[in-house]
Amino acid sequence: MRLLALDTATEACSVALICDGAVIARFAEVGRGHAEQVLGMVDEVLTEAGVTLAQLDGLAASVGPGAFTGVRISVAVAQGLAFGANLPVVAVSTLEALALQALDAGAECALACLDARMGELYWGCFAADPQRLLVACGAARVGPADGVALAGGAPHRGIGRGFAAYPELGNLPGLVLDAADARALPDGRAMARLGAVRLRAGEGRDAAELTPQYLRDKVALTEAERAAARAQVP
Repeated sequence: MRLLALDTATEACSVALICDGAVIARFAEVGRGHAEQVLGMVDEVLTEAGVTLAQLDGLAASVGPGAFTGVRISVAVAQGLAFGANLPVVAVSTLEALALQALDAGAECALACLDARMGELYWGCFAADPQRLLVACGAARVGPADGVALAGGAPHRGIGRGFAAYPELGNLPGLVLDAADARALPDGRAMARLGAVRLRAGEGRDAAELTPQYLRDKVALTEAERAAARAQVP
């Protein structure tokens, strides 16, 4: 299996290549310039592995949720690479990639949270699965911190920067949270593993079918909404 995964949906810019059992990865937390960074990382991992795009079996692309521009870059770059090399693509969400990191650490269930700005979070609950690595316990959601809830009664390990943005989430009954996990970002290594499982299961699709997962349509608060939010601050 030779699969390239890429993600630019959050502060992280990440690429990972699974090549005949080995994993070659690049990861950087960047403020801007995701498009330029990710293409350079792609070149680096392919060169290190000694393979070309045309020799891959497919691509795994992050489809969000995350920053609107970052999600668009991730999808567009994956589509461009796939079209050029006639490769199938599989979609992986940022929340799935986060959750897999927590499940790899031994948790049976995970709550993945990312800061969605505007007083909201992107979040989702996941459970470990021996065949697919993980399964979602319901749809991914966006909303205020007081709407976040665990799925069922099992303990969940929390992961993602949503916990750093909203520390009160650490008080959820049944949640286990490590300080390092509250700083975690999606990683291409996890996306590559999930992508490989899905590609083997026949879930590869034409790049034209790849669509972003925004979860909401609004990019920013209006001036009136910002003023109202400031007025509520003691």
